[in-house]
Amino acid sequence: MDNKFFTFMSRVADLIILNILCIVCCIPIVTIGPSISAMFYVTMKMVRNEESYIVRGFFKSFKQNLKQGIVINLIMLAAAVLLAIDISICRGTAGSLGKVLLVIFMMILVVYLMLFMYIYPVLAKFYNTIKNTFTNAFLMSIRHLPYTALMILISAAPALAFFIPSAQLQSTVILLLVLLGFSGIAYINSHFFVKIFDKYIPEETSEPDPDCVVNHSQDPDVR
Repeated sequence: MDNKFFTFMSRVADLIILNILCIVCCIPIVTIGPSISAMFYVTMKMVRNEESYIVRGFFKSFKQNLKQGIVINLIMLAAAVLLAIDISICRGTAGSLGKVLLVIFMMILVVYLMLFMYIYPVLAKFYNTIKNTFTNAFLMSIRHLPYTALMILISAAPALAFFIPSAQLQSTVILLLVLLGFSGIAYINSHFFVKIFDKYIPEETSEPDPDCVVNHSQDPDVR
């Protein structure tokens, strides 16, 4: 039972359970933020081989970050709606003004995606105010730009499933994405987040990183 095959299958089963939990808890829409944060809380524990109970860990983080997660989620949803409206208007605007505005809003969209990649993992990992959570997520996304770009590409990769010419293969890939798409991507990206966040958790004998607002980890062993 300790060989690589059973270990791998056990991890896949855990990710499927985690994916289902995340999807179910995202259904009310307003709880998308706490759900994604809880998912990253568990996947980062998985990367460190610290997870014990998937369901218990998920709901522990979900409850801890419920209020802040809802507020952050509403802010991110409002920003996404405004961006979508602005980009739609710019596409329908003729002349050079429409093109210039479209370029500007597309640049803002890139910044939004960078922030989106970090905001919920940062919420899952650190105790902080909503303002500082946004600040830290933005600063980290810029400071670790190569990781940020790579994680955005990884997160966007499932969209390629819709371009697969074979209908049977496409349906198989989509089924896999439904089963563990969100948690699988979160697990892959968590390998990068663990490396990044370790830089912002000072050792007892070291000074905190001066380039980020002081964070307090939600992990009890480093709080």
